[in-house]
Amino acid sequence: MAGKTVSVTTADGGRMDAYLALPEGGSGPGLVLLQEVFGVSPYLREVADLYAAEGYVTIAPDLFWRLERNVSLGSSDAELKRAFELSNRFALDQGIADVGDTLRTLRAMPQCTGKVGAVGFCLGGKLAYLTAARHPVDAMVSYYGVGIENHLAEAAAVRCPALFHFAGQDRYVPPAACEAIVAAFKGRDQVQFRNYPEAGHGFNNPTRPAYDRFCSLLAHSHTLGLLRQAIGPRYDLSALWDRHADFEFKYHDPEATMKTMVAEPYVNHVPVMTGGVGQHELHRFYKYHFIPGLPADTKIVPVSRTVGPDRVVDELLFCFTHDKEIDFMLPGIPPTGKYVEIPTVAIIQFRGDKLVHEHIHWDQATALVQLGLLDPAKLPVVGREGAEKIRDETRPSNALMRHWGDSQGRD
Repeated sequence: MAGKTVSVTTADGGRMDAYLALPEGGSGPGLVLLQEVFGVSPYLREVADLYAAEGYVTIAPDLFWRLERNVSLGSSDAELKRAFELSNRFALDQGIADVGDTLRTLRAMPQCTGKVGAVGFCLGGKLAYLTAARHPVDAMVSYYGVGIENHLAEAAAVRCPALFHFAGQDRYVPPAACEAIVAAFKGRDQVQFRNYPEAGHGFNNPTRPAYDRFCSLLAHSHTLGLLRQAIGPRYDLSALWDRHADFEFKYHDPEATMKTMVAEPYVNHVPVMTGGVGQHELHRFYKYHFIPGLPADTKIVPVSRTVGPDRVVDELLFCFTHDKEIDFMLPGIPPTGKYVEIPTVAIIQFRGDKLVHEHIHWDQATALVQLGLLDPAKLPVVGREGAEKIRDETRPSNALMRHWGDSQGRD
């Protein structure tokens, strides 16, 4: 998804460039994306594209334009020095006014069909906070905003749902600053805080040394949780996942299955590392291995389902008669004719209304025990009893623990 440059007319008659990215459907709630000290960099444009894929009409204004137009810096020492020079010269109040003009432009766009939020990183994290204090926005998210603690007199003016992301190893936003921000919003239920103890400043930016992929993904999920609730869009992820599964298990249609996924999805069956990455490889996997590898009596028994802002977690029993080689699950094992029930967990992530990936976990040991390929007398593993325990929690526990009886009667 590629955005484009548009123009924002400021209150004093200036013309400020901004990067605009639209959702696949062409419309949605609005999001103002506020830059780091590196300007509207390739990273920031990628983030804008990501939020557009999540369903937001996303605009990233060139807030350094009064100093130098179209600043787009990388992470070299010289570029970092230049970024700090620009940040030190940046007129904060004028910048917030320019954000207000961006909000006005965004709301006037026919593609913006709903409420509007603000998300910012580093310098932009502070700008997002001050934007929420000085302009009417419907949601605000600040990633490691530098210097917010110096503007806490304006905290009472923030009336929208808000989320602050803190990095535990952030030398630019030290613990004292985080504590002051939290204290300023004490008792405000619609203001949330997320701390990533081992992360450093800039953990969301893949071009920075502090980048932490898993903290970035977790923070994005938390951000979507707030945005979805406050401004939308809201997708029925449970129904979308059921539809995807129907194309696999009910209709046996690999082409339709792939249409429910993003351009570069992946599937990982964790115990045996089968699946695929990208449309071509994953289509091949579904068409020639997964769908034709399903036994005739395959049955899914749902146990529980948890639905978040961008993912579904299913707990289930995967049941079948081993009447063929199932190379996506039991590669290299000839059919045994035995019936098995396997406790399984599926974690499915979405981007907007399409699947990004599936992480499928199951108990391979219990499968092998049920097929007669693993001796439970020699190892701490169970067979079908594991599935039966899920169905009926009153079945005895701790049968494999040799010393369980020793604690009988103890306090």
